[in-house]
Amino acid sequence: MAEVTVQIRGRSVERERMVASQVARRGVTDERVLDTMRQVPREVFVGVGMEEFAYEDSPLPIAAGQTISQPYIVALMIAAAQIKPSDRVLDVGTGSGYAAAVLSRLAAKVYSIERHRELANSARRALERLGYNNVEVRHGDGTLGWADAAPFDAILVAAGGPEIPEALRRQLKIGGRLVIPIGELGGTQELVKVIRDGEDRFHEEDLGPVTFVPLIGEAGWQEPAVDAAPAFARLWPRRPVVRAPSATELIRQAAEPLPELDNPAFGAMFDRFAKARVVLLGEATHGTSEFYRARAQITRRLIEQHGFNIVAVEADWPDAARIDRYIRHKAVHVGSGPAFRRFPQWIWRNVEVANFVDWLRAHNAALHPGEHAGFFGLDIYNMNASIEAVIGYLDRFDPEAAAIAKERYGCLTPWQRDPATYGRAALTTGYAKCEQPVLLALRDLLNKQLEYGSQDRDSFLDAAQNARLVASAERYYRAMYYATAESWNLRDRHMFETLNNLMEWRGADAKAVVWAHNSHVGNAAATDMGRARDEINIGQLCREKFGDDAALIGFGTDRGTVAAADDWDGPMKVKTVRPAHPESYEYLCKDTGIRRFLLDLRKGQREELRSSLMSARLERAIGVIYRPETELASHYFDAHLPAQFDGYVWFEETRAVKPLPAERQPGLPETYPFGL
Repeated sequence: MAEVTVQIRGRSVERERMVASQVARRGVTDERVLDTMRQVPREVFVGVGMEEFAYEDSPLPIAAGQTISQPYIVALMIAAAQIKPSDRVLDVGTGSGYAAAVLSRLAAKVYSIERHRELANSARRALERLGYNNVEVRHGDGTLGWADAAPFDAILVAAGGPEIPEALRRQLKIGGRLVIPIGELGGTQELVKVIRDGEDRFHEEDLGPVTFVPLIGEAGWQEPAVDAAPAFARLWPRRPVVRAPSATELIRQAAEPLPELDNPAFGAMFDRFAKARVVLLGEATHGTSEFYRARAQITRRLIEQHGFNIVAVEADWPDAARIDRYIRHKAVHVGSGPAFRRFPQWIWRNVEVANFVDWLRAHNAALHPGEHAGFFGLDIYNMNASIEAVIGYLDRFDPEAAAIAKERYGCLTPWQRDPATYGRAALTTGYAKCEQPVLLALRDLLNKQLEYGSQDRDSFLDAAQNARLVASAERYYRAMYYATAESWNLRDRHMFETLNNLMEWRGADAKAVVWAHNSHVGNAAATDMGRARDEINIGQLCREKFGDDAALIGFGTDRGTVAAADDWDGPMKVKTVRPAHPESYEYLCKDTGIRRFLLDLRKGQREELRSSLMSARLERAIGVIYRPETELASHYFDAHLPAQFDGYVWFEETRAVKPLPAERQPGLPETYPFGL
């Protein structure tokens, strides 16, 4: 049994890919079926020597000249049968036992009949080996059903007959479902779903053309007639219809269902983006647990398997530096307080981020310091802490320069606790009042880069970036009161320049993951931010500099809860997110019926889908403030999704992040950055 457990875990990524690319992409949306096929090890049921091909998109040979069906066929038939946990199911044509194994995880009891004794025995052994004890396997004529176990909630027949056997129809419960291929030998058949409506009333649904092994038995084909019949089971596509598929249908076809967030295979779904030097991970809100947890899983995968070494987030540099020192096992600067104490604290002071930070610290513990992954802030707001950091650095390395810096930063002293006030003052007391002094402070620091950097390279990076932040923040808060796009653009240019500085500091092997809101990560040129308001963002700047070496990935949701405030500097509330607007991309995704998925929007992947989605639609953006009563006006903007993102991650329903408790938890190290 232990050996089987190792096998199951060892090939979980292959099962995830099989489900995503072969099953879900073709339209099977039943989450119970998809989850079960992610768990049942198909390699246990294939023929000897065929294990490496277990997750290929095709039927495979087994003993007695038979086959194990194409994975999609198994999923399609089981999904069509609408299996419920309390159901009793008849499986006609046990074969390898794979379909019976999948059914056993979905139903209360499975009865499986196989006409080849050899196959019945081997299937029984495989099922017992896996501990699937709610399956009973019998050698016999499947066309006659299993009368002494009838009636059944569902019957599935894995072989094609000339007509529907009457015995099987009669062994259905009222309301029961029978799925069976029907048609002539030597060609395609029709997969038919029969539903029993009453004692003598049935109706049928056509599920599409297929080719199956012949159904041999008293109520099926006779043995001598089947010599030339095909010996496999798979679905054949219909001829194309004239009607063009809708955008929702195209999304449903392209959507790759994602595993649970705590499954390591979740991150593996994003390996396709790992060749990029910069992977930007968005979020549709600043307070959704699933977005943070998804980004953490993706980032872990990129760090562990693909050499990414920079995590750069939409947070203030001084606060993120506190986290960085913690995860890289460096001493805390004297006088530095806990991280992220300013509004909106919940964005980074939450359980989801704390768990990721703890993982980063544990990951780095086993590595040489030069191989550590770092955690850095890209944003501009915490001017006060940055001034303190610059002066603190100079006090340690150059007290004379520290005195000069204090004098120059004195220009900002009346406003450094509330820098937005400086913007108002600049309008009435002289434009660019403090610009020259803070630029001189930055220039002096950079001019001594070689001297300071040789003493402590990391500390110099921190001080220099804080000096840049003060200079950028001075311009930002001044521009904020001129009501133009310039304040937004200053902020995103600063974030982009910070990212570039980090990449340069890290060297030739630098690979970065960026966490920021969709409005920063998605290419602004593909939204009305850029087209109507002349705004740029870090995603657009990365696309222009790195080209295909930047991967832009957005996130979305339909409904749920979110952590947000009513107004700036207001208390956090858990608010209900309204269902998506009918004219939005989110509404199209919700309409697929798939709870969570990845949409690959890169050029050359799904051109029909890209073309269909290129027309402008609404896209929702919830920041630290959420006002549901004015949502259409205040939280939606026009976008062209395939030009905005390379990938889009969908969660149909989401919940709010969990803020960290206010009190300090026992047993934490003194360096813990979230303490109070």
